[in-house]
Amino acid sequence: MTATFPSAAKGQLGYDVDEVDAFLAEARRAYTADEAAGDGAVDAARIRRTAFTMRKGGYSPKHVDAALERLEDAFAGRERDRALASGSEAEWYGDARGVAEQLVARFERPEGHRFDRVAFLTQGYHPDDVDRLVRRLQAYFTAGRPLSIDDVRSSVFRAKRGGYREAQVDLVLDAVVDVMLAVR
Repeated sequence: MTATFPSAAKGQLGYDVDEVDAFLAEARRAYTADEAAGDGAVDAARIRRTAFTMRKGGYSPKHVDAALERLEDAFAGRERDRALASGSEAEWYGDARGVAEQLVARFERPEGHRFDRVAFLTQGYHPDDVDRLVRRLQAYFTAGRPLSIDDVRSSVFRAKRGGYREAQVDLVLDAVVDVMLAVR
């Protein structure tokens, strides 16, 4: 029997093999289904939010994450195609435009104040790093400057005590990816 992905390097934790394989099997069933995704079904947003337990002898996170990004792209494309085929093109792009407008409004906040802060002794994302990405996102949304989905997905921020609340930044970046996938 061959593994779906390479194992994590010796001495490193990897994603739980059974969890990854079960999720991929569920995603395969959902993708090949004739009907649109229903409650609890796999869709692009669920793929992006998926997390796996870390285990010794698990799959290489780098390889699994890359596959999940490709899978998310495929599901998002299918979701967009279904929406456009059903005649709701204006609604699809209108929804994306509405989210983009909310994002731009957040990005226009003063640097250092775009997101909630964690307590002084708690680690959060370094505001300088996040604000640097936000400037690039502003240019993408307002001036049409090039920025890829991978640039957003692969963003890494240093930790800083009293920094931006990670969960809030992550939710906003998820919304950015949603918009970018919707208008691809």
